[in-house]
Amino acid sequence: MFTKPKVLLAMHRNLGEQIFRKEDFEYFRSFVNVNEINSLPERVDEVFIKDNIRDVDICITCWGTPPFTEEILDNANRLKLIAHSAGTVKPIITDYVWERGIRVTSAAPAIAVAVAEMTLALIIISLKRIFQFNELTHKGFWKIEEEIAKSRSLYSVTVGIVSASHVGRNLIRLLKNFQVDILLYDPYVSKEEAEKLGVKLVSLEELISKSDVVSLHAPSIPETYHMINRENIKFLKPGAILINTARGSLIDESALIERLAKGDIFACLDVTDPEPPDINSPLRKLPNVILTPHIAGGNSITDRWRQGKYIIDQIYQFITKGTMDYEITKEMLPRIA
Repeated sequence: MFTKPKVLLAMHRNLGEQIFRKEDFEYFRSFVNVNEINSLPERVDEVFIKDNIRDVDICITCWGTPPFTEEILDNANRLKLIAHSAGTVKPIITDYVWERGIRVTSAAPAIAVAVAEMTLALIIISLKRIFQFNELTHKGFWKIEEEIAKSRSLYSVTVGIVSASHVGRNLIRLLKNFQVDILLYDPYVSKEEAEKLGVKLVSLEELISKSDVVSLHAPSIPETYHMINRENIKFLKPGAILINTARGSLIDESALIERLAKGDIFACLDVTDPEPPDINSPLRKLPNVILTPHIAGGNSITDRWRQGKYIIDQIYQFITKGTMDYEITKEMLPRIA
């Protein structure tokens, strides 16, 4: 007879209600024993987890879940899997997790789909100069031939993708629907893998100098800090579009501001460093910058439903097959988001 594994939701109630659709949660309950969403506290702290994790097989975490300390894990006598229904696991996973052989997954691949979709949207509307035409039309202008002549579509342009991360790979997949050339910079990808992805592997400098659109999808790690800087940003072509939906630390913003002040490139920044940007930051005033408040992934209600469904599917696969589509190991942590 099949015994349902015991699952602990370790997140605050508001997030639980947002991430798990009613029908998805009902399906989840058909193969696990799990605490009810409406019983969750408004804030999840270490005491809540310690008091509830004994005899639990799987723990579902999210934004705001505290780290798995040794004290918590001393109570987790049966814990086999931590399934993080958000992105990065770095704030919650400690060495004690790996020492006890607990396996880890996250909803990062699901969030990546949303980020890639927003990135594609930014590419299209930036090339078409939608932001500029909107502003001109609101000011009373109409078809200005000089401005129309500067607009482009996703045809015969070169898109440079920095990092074949989950987001980068999803964006490559989406761009395959268009007649574009795709360049990739990623020191961890081989030429053979790049060929399978259908992209050309190049150096960062070559990518920056040859791309009409440069889109950043690298993790925030010491090796990527200010990877776009004063030395290489000068290689951006006039008319180039720089998109950052990854992390603000990838760009030296003082160098970016200097280049933007020349007026010959355009930037779409969903992330900045710091966040939010200072109220007096030139980024808030320059006309060739679009700023959004870190909303590319995991923010809309449908994005969160996708995260919840992804985690449910990963847990089902873990229970029935002992495998997962995306498993995080200790060795992966230094080079993932």
